[in-house]
Amino acid sequence: MYILLLIVVIIVCILLGFIVLVQNPKGGGLSSNFSSSSQLMGVQKTGDFLEKGTWILAITLMVLSLAINVGVKRGVAASDDSNKQLHEAIQKASKPASTGAAPTALPPVQQPQPQTTPPSK
Repeated sequence: MYILLLIVVIIVCILLGFIVLVQNPKGGGLSSNFSSSSQLMGVQKTGDFLEKGTWILAITLMVLSLAINVGVKRGVAASDDSNKQLHEAIQKASKPASTGAAPTALPPVQQPQPQTTPPSK
């Protein structure tokens, strides 16, 4: 789910960047080509379309960002629970079983003694 949301966010960001770059800050960008008529076959000016598209994509990006944030926090909480369970299982496994018998000790390792030669006269 996280990967899907991340892919959608990337697509929305690319579209938002494209729409912003198409617009002219003084209102003369792509919409200036169609400024002679306020409507073209029943459709409003291109500037209005680009402005609405910008708002829709910006709001979509914010909602997706919040959704990813909530999803990641739930994932962290779930992993914390599993980490706690794993930690408890490791602690139980690492405790020695009380059988009453003393553990057997290994004999000490003997180090070889260096040979010394008697001094010659």
